[in-house]
Amino acid sequence: MSSSIKGPAIFLAQFLGDKAPFNSLPAIVEWAAGLGYKGVQIPTWDTRVFDLDKAASSKTYCDEIAGVCAQHGVAITELSTHLQSQLVAVHPAYDTAFDAFAPSALHGNPAKRQIWAVDQVTKAAKASQHLGLTGAVGFTGSLAFPYLYPWPQRPAGLIDEAFTELARRWKPILDVYDDAGVDFGFEIHPGEDVFDGATFERFLDTLKNHPRCKITYDPSHFLLQQMDYLSFINIYHDCISAFHVKDAEFNPTGRQGVYSGYADWTDRAGRFRSLGDGQVDFKGIFSRLTQYGFDGWAVLEWECCLKHPEQGAAEGAPFIADHIIRRTDKAFDDFAGGDADPTALRNMMGF
Repeated sequence: MSSSIKGPAIFLAQFLGDKAPFNSLPAIVEWAAGLGYKGVQIPTWDTRVFDLDKAASSKTYCDEIAGVCAQHGVAITELSTHLQSQLVAVHPAYDTAFDAFAPSALHGNPAKRQIWAVDQVTKAAKASQHLGLTGAVGFTGSLAFPYLYPWPQRPAGLIDEAFTELARRWKPILDVYDDAGVDFGFEIHPGEDVFDGATFERFLDTLKNHPRCKITYDPSHFLLQQMDYLSFINIYHDCISAFHVKDAEFNPTGRQGVYSGYADWTDRAGRFRSLGDGQVDFKGIFSRLTQYGFDGWAVLEWECCLKHPEQGAAEGAPFIADHIIRRTDKAFDDFAGGDADPTALRNMMGF
């Protein structure tokens, strides 16, 4: 096994804006390439850089998009449907907040919004196929998350019913991805019904181990839950199809812990930080992923409550490049070895 992680790459969503170079695909790709990025993860909800409807129906358009990236020496890593996929399953408590993720004509109409979301995520499968991609990324959405803390006492069967419905909504979508030959990496993320290993297992089991149900690994969300994010790789490495390189820190006090007291991001015990400024053990993560043969892209997802995004992006490319391990194809002690001799082996054991 000689595969290595690819990168560095960058998720464009946090950098898009109305001013150059962040307002068009050619400009932002040129900017990313100039910083040393070799791949870009493209958000599919922002028509300044990507027209999902056109991409789903026209391979010619997808070839043009890929050509723009290739012109600057950058590959497309995955398509992201984080905003649309969130709307596949929305608890009524979140209806008003999540309306912002959908066209204004759908606001206040959860049923139509959900139909639109399913159509969007389905189109991303075809667009990914047109681009020659083997993976996409997004969220599960949530029906059960408001009941995360078991008080008031949850009635028996509530969580099972939520996951049954979640799987019912995702099964036909994942079937489309299967037909397209594309994995869907669900980002394990608080706020979603799938927010840790246990909930991923519940979701996968309810989906009867659907082959396209995969994981987007983002250690920042695990650190903020105080999970063992290295052991997570040991357990779920076969399911990891995508990798967000994102940093975080957790500094509990006598006043707040994991729930962070409803504080703003700057004042929370758990905070997302620019890459290299937090507490995540990326040497351990890159080592563990390399050990298990992960050969996907290492994609910077930049979020920080303190540092400017352009500084974070500039620092992120060399940080990732420095952590990518060229996997060895030989043993370090080969110099001391010899040819295998079955007779000698048996003699060594006294046979």
